[in-house]
Amino acid sequence: MLEFIQLLKQRYQAVLAQLGNESVKISYQQRIDQLILAEAFIRKGQLIEASQQPVLHMAVVGPTQAGKSSLVNVLLNSNAAGVSPLAGYTIHPQGFCNGISAQDCTGLQRYFGRFQQLQRSQLSKDRHDCYSLTENTTVSELLPDGVLWDTPDFDSIDSATYREGVIRAVALADMVILVVSKEKYADQSVWDIMAAIEELHQPTIICLNKLVEGSESVIIQSLQEKWRQARTDEFPEVVSLYYQKPGGLPVWPESRQQLLKQLASKVRLEKHARFEQELLKSHWQTWLEPVYAEHKSLNDWHELIDLMIKQAMESYQRDYLNHPHHYETFQLAMTELLNLMEIPGLARLLAGTRQVLTWPIRQIMKLRRKSLHIADSSYEIALLNQIAEHTLIQLADRLLDRADQSQQSQWWRQLNSLLRSQRQDTLQDFSEAAKKYHLSFQQDVESAAYRLYYKLQEQPVVLNSLRATRATADATVIAMTFYMGGIGLHDLVIAPAMLTVTSLLAESAVGGYMHKVEAELKHNQFNTVKQALFIDSLRLKLLQLPEQLSMTTYFNISPDQLRAAELQLTEKRHGLRLL
Repeated sequence: MLEFIQLLKQRYQAVLAQLGNESVKISYQQRIDQLILAEAFIRKGQLIEASQQPVLHMAVVGPTQAGKSSLVNVLLNSNAAGVSPLAGYTIHPQGFCNGISAQDCTGLQRYFGRFQQLQRSQLSKDRHDCYSLTENTTVSELLPDGVLWDTPDFDSIDSATYREGVIRAVALADMVILVVSKEKYADQSVWDIMAAIEELHQPTIICLNKLVEGSESVIIQSLQEKWRQARTDEFPEVVSLYYQKPGGLPVWPESRQQLLKQLASKVRLEKHARFEQELLKSHWQTWLEPVYAEHKSLNDWHELIDLMIKQAMESYQRDYLNHPHHYETFQLAMTELLNLMEIPGLARLLAGTRQVLTWPIRQIMKLRRKSLHIADSSYEIALLNQIAEHTLIQLADRLLDRADQSQQSQWWRQLNSLLRSQRQDTLQDFSEAAKKYHLSFQQDVESAAYRLYYKLQEQPVVLNSLRATRATADATVIAMTFYMGGIGLHDLVIAPAMLTVTSLLAESAVGGYMHKVEAELKHNQFNTVKQALFIDSLRLKLLQLPEQLSMTTYFNISPDQLRAAELQLTEKRHGLRLL
């Protein structure tokens, strides 16, 4: 699942960089933030599973100039966290080990992923993909053992550049300390992030900082209202912090000395896997909305291709297989049959065309001249190429129609552009495939001729009458001339002598069998053309077009990738089903 969330986030980031619509850009950025949070929360689960004794992580979060770093120093009972009156002074997650050593925090680098762990002195304002971890050397009476994280703000002008660090630090936290001042507590950015992390189920307290005597009751009442608007869980404890005039630091109330340790007892790491899946499920449909839209377009594209191929096969059947004057394949079988009748004086000339029932490789060169002549003069091949060209023209028109009607108009236009740019190559490939099919199908043609010849041998009267007729001799001469390249296939089909032979056979005792052989030949031919040309050649090439769409413009996450991820979404770890 982690790999899929990372993939989805990367595709969102790539597409976002190409967007021009501002409202869509804002929506996509929100989803990217949610995906970063989900990715970090999954990593947090891996950290828990890999640790025999997981370290407690606490995050101090809040808007700019709320006094986060000052509060961190108060809680640590030290001056470890740097403070400044300037907004945006802290721009990296900074962890402080309290009651534990840095060695206890194994796996932290894996959790932060591409973020690098540096010493606090090495942190630079020119680089945001890093964090620090420092051991606190003083004793704190306020904090439980664990790591206290000082986080950057999330509402300053520059916060977008280091927002990912905030999200990663917050997702790592087992408990959250929200710091707001009387000037900042009502800011929408505060409640947006608090709403976003509700699904992490982190025990929380609110520190109301920079107070003056007598003002907190009104602010706390307003805080409760803001909390109810943003979240559905219980309103947390509020700690009122007043400044100590000499040092300028907030004063932690004596009555709340054990509050954070009590809060730590509410942490439920054993429920993390359930919380993780609840988080994914709550956003899944929204995150995948553009992917589902692409899959809908992809499915429509497949259906459109299948419709066009169905129409192409109908044209092929109507204009060739069932056409009384254009269907030439069975006449080729008839010429082979005449060769097998051993007409005196002609058998030697036609001997090179025999014994090809199994179509062995060694016969290909011997019959190459005949085969190429058949392919070059075939009405079938010319018709197939016309049908393929017409199919692509129709597809291009349909794509433009979809572009005008669909919300995925850009997807359809890009696909149409790809189709047009590759049209000639597609037709060339189809033409080559058509020739290969036509030559290889001669095996079926000659097989049909052998079947008729064996049947005629069972009817010697019919066989001898065919041999005795002038029409038979004339037809054989025509067949020989055809194989020498003297006439074309179309001339062969309409030659009177060949028509006479066909008529004699049809009216003979083997007439019913001849029609059966012809019907089977047509059936095999239809299926072979459909599979070899329109499915394995044309359809396959058309199906591959969407894969060539730009990765920076489209998500291009396959249905198989999505199905695999959704399967993980419906299962608990260790294979237990979610009810």
